[in-house]
Amino acid sequence: MAATGDAEPEGVQPSDAPLPRPVEPGLRVGIVDGVTLAKWSRVWAERHPDVALHVEALQGDPRDALDTRAVDACFVRLPVRADGLSVIPLYEERAVVVVPAEHPVAAFDEVGAADLVDEDLLQDPDEVPAWRDAARAGRARPLPPVPQGSTAELVALVAAGVGLLVVPQSVARLHHRRDLTYRPLTDVEPTRIALAWPADRTTPLVEELVGIVRGRTARSSRTTSAVAPSDAPAAREDERTPGTKRAGTGARGGRGGAGGARRGLGRSGGSGGTARRGRPGRSR
Repeated sequence: MAATGDAEPEGVQPSDAPLPRPVEPGLRVGIVDGVTLAKWSRVWAERHPDVALHVEALQGDPRDALDTRAVDACFVRLPVRADGLSVIPLYEERAVVVVPAEHPVAAFDEVGAADLVDEDLLQDPDEVPAWRDAARAGRARPLPPVPQGSTAELVALVAAGVGLLVVPQSVARLHHRRDLTYRPLTDVEPTRIALAWPADRTTPLVEELVGIVRGRTARSSRTTSAVAPSDAPAAREDERTPGTKRAGTGARGGRGGAGGARRGLGRSGGSGGTARRGRPGRSR
């Protein structure tokens, strides 16, 4: 007996069913917060105008994006779970502390982790070993619970005066607000940006990207030579400028003169405007 009604013939997909998403040609590249590919993207477009470079900003663990094949390669912030990956370190980023614009830290060009021990850090202390160790030795108050949230949410807490946040400088720039500022940390290790991809998926397009980020010319060989992060450290660029004001608690030996003394983080006082020695008070 013939079928009646609106039933679809057997083997025919309903017209409103979602179609499989086609795989777009090109190279899919993930980036973590703070990484910009403007220069490398321009070089890619010049050398491969017919091959798209799809850039995706990643919010979670970049290793997950690589393992699930969501991206072909990824610019990651070390350390990363490197088993099965080829990893090429590229450059270093200095660490900065994000503070309210009116915080005493803002009066200085750079500070040390020991100058911040009386502040509440809005992250796991193990992420900032220099601050953790200094706080254990010299902090009078117990550590507060670590808040959970995205970087943008934690930055909002800084603006609200809840605490401070230590991040790479590029991340501080990305989340810049008019009511916030940031200062470099002199004794916190820099972070490193690297290019990573699954070693068993080293395609010609991945090799082309490796060549571009390594500065190889279009005529040079595309042979990839990935190394472990510890084998090829990037040279750290000293961003300190002459006459930089540094926070601290005393004068450095062997560095006399007005520029040689390390100043504390107190507010300026007196007719001469000289900063008082000591650590910063919490902003109110």
